[in-house]
Amino acid sequence: MGRILLGVTGGIAAYRAVELVRLATKAGHAVRVVQTPSSERFVGRATFAAVTGAPVLVSSFEPDPARGAFPGDPAPDHDPISHLELVERCDVLVVAPASASALASLAHGTTDGLLYDAALASPAPLVLAPAMNQRMWEHPATRANVALLEDRGATIVEPTVGPLASRGEWGAGRLAEPTEILAAAERAMAPAPYTPRSLDVLRVLVTAGGTREPIDAVRYIGNRSSGRMGFAVAREALRRGAEVTLVAANVGLEAPAGARVIKVETASELEAATREAFPAADVLVMAAAVGDFRPVRAEAAKIAKSGRGGLTLELEPTVDVLAALSSERAGHQTLIGFAAEHGEGADRRAREKLERKGLDALVLNDVSRPGIGFDTAENEVTILTGAGERHVDRGPKEEVAAAVLDTVLEIRAAPALSGEGAR
Repeated sequence: MGRILLGVTGGIAAYRAVELVRLATKAGHAVRVVQTPSSERFVGRATFAAVTGAPVLVSSFEPDPARGAFPGDPAPDHDPISHLELVERCDVLVVAPASASALASLAHGTTDGLLYDAALASPAPLVLAPAMNQRMWEHPATRANVALLEDRGATIVEPTVGPLASRGEWGAGRLAEPTEILAAAERAMAPAPYTPRSLDVLRVLVTAGGTREPIDAVRYIGNRSSGRMGFAVAREALRRGAEVTLVAANVGLEAPAGARVIKVETASELEAATREAFPAADVLVMAAAVGDFRPVRAEAAKIAKSGRGGLTLELEPTVDVLAALSSERAGHQTLIGFAAEHGEGADRRAREKLERKGLDALVLNDVSRPGIGFDTAENEVTILTGAGERHVDRGPKEEVAAAVLDTVLEIRAAPALSGEGAR
């Protein structure tokens, strides 16, 4: 795998660089971190040192205890100049978050700190993930700096649209997902000898989000699923080399680069899209929250409130998409379901679903616990299989996604799928 030199600049998004490092090291990359002094106001160097297992440098004048070596490499037998040795050994230089000030310094070649000294001396590909206020991102000076850096061959991982650090602000400027930044870094290292990835040649079908069933022209029955979990699975599958189809139900997130995305709204639309894509899939990860019921009739116009004492809805069950597909599965296909259970008896009910639907694994999350599950950045789950169960501690949904796909690999490596039927 590769050697990634990560530059962390000042900004509230600096805390997400820790997640990027965790993902990169879990993927087998060796990571060294260089921080700017302002970034230490947000994340201390001890945090990055603990995650990378290597010293973190801030100043051009401080000695490097590792003498420029990356984790797993032998240190040189002399004391080299820190920034020169680091960039000589790295396969890619990533700056995340890259503040507006950092973009200006990198574009104009200023040498006002270790990171910028390293960037000037670096022969490695440069990947930049900007993060800042929307007005700063859209300012003509920033746009000119970005254009100049792109002209010189830098890869820009565009910021996403969403809530910003200032209360009530919304717009472009949020740091891209760490999985997207890591994928860009891995692509930048691609000219190096090819290393097979764990899901190469597999076709993975993922569903995400929550379905909505219309009551009338403006109202619907729905749920609070944001699609974050399914999108995290799709990104991780792409990073591992899979060909990914993503069926997204009412998701407002930026789609993972490289995935084929099919947008749907209702349970019947999700069923049709998933059923059409399923025969070509090797793996189905059903992370979408599909509504169990829908109105028998939906009014074409808006139902007026005035003059009504109340409103009674007659509901009918929707199709259990996962169970239906399980009954039609081919021998080489692996099926993973998700179950949002609440409170006491969750494990028992999830185990019953696993067996009743004929799945290879079921990912259980107890939505009675605050801060995990629907519409949150974190989750804590138990992955149930026929062989037992695995608990995944609370953490970013990207880490849960990695655990789910690790389980997929374990299942597909079992004897039942190791013969001619497995791809």
